[in-house]
Amino acid sequence: MSRTWFITGANRGLGRAFTVAALDAGDTVVATARDPHTMADLATERLTVLPLDVRDRDRVFATVVEAFDVTGRIDVLVNNAGYGLVGALEELTENQIRDQIDTNFYGALWVSQAALPHLRAQGSGHIVQISTVGAVGSLPLFSMYNASKWALEGFSASLADELRPFGIKVTLAQMGGFDTDWAKSSMKFATGIPAYSAAREAILGMPDYPDMSAEPPTTEQPATDPAENEWADAAPEVAAAALLDLVGDPNPPLRKVIGPSAHQMVTMALDARRQDYLTDPEFTWPA
Repeated sequence: MSRTWFITGANRGLGRAFTVAALDAGDTVVATARDPHTMADLATERLTVLPLDVRDRDRVFATVVEAFDVTGRIDVLVNNAGYGLVGALEELTENQIRDQIDTNFYGALWVSQAALPHLRAQGSGHIVQISTVGAVGSLPLFSMYNASKWALEGFSASLADELRPFGIKVTLAQMGGFDTDWAKSSMKFATGIPAYSAAREAILGMPDYPDMSAEPPTTEQPATDPAENEWADAAPEVAAAALLDLVGDPNPPLRKVIGPSAHQMVTMALDARRQDYLTDPEFTWPA
């Protein structure tokens, strides 16, 4: 049976791969992007592209209503819109911090909130929040990105319990590194303070943040998720295939780790937390 999808940030990277995979599977997709013209090459009668900036709550609610009006129902809602912000906390401006949280956290929250009455009315649906292995651990220079995804995970875990009685499922897709624009043109950087040069060298392999206004290098550089930078990145089609398997599962998990080496990163992050708790003699880690 074909499904109907609603995918945010669908014009490039993982969002585009998800859209293409769903269409190839014979499904119907409502895809959103800030600039819908960037998806003109995917024209098909099973694809509806709507303009949307997920930071705009009123626009989100109107767009979700439009999506249900066009398709009649939504079976899979994928909150994918987001980007990476790099900078030590001291280096980040208020606008940079607010924009990161508005996009990665509030954007997913508004879309989820807007869809809930419709999903309850139809008695089904699967909300997939595109998270990251960075929501399990942390990394210097990525505090606001980590914070946005930790917040996403916190509200989504509660949301899953709220929606279970209505037949609506919620899954946090904890992504590892994929070869997308995430670490290229989509990434934003703070203005560096010399005191953090060593941190930049350790994490980014350079003493200064890259100049994103400069001409791109003649050779393609590998893209990495911050929590995944020790391993080579996988093609976004790998993530799309895993997502299709996930939404095809009649009993999907709350958390699903996706990526060739993402499991190792989650293991390392959880072990670091376990070691912290073990310093407390009154704490016993579950067997």
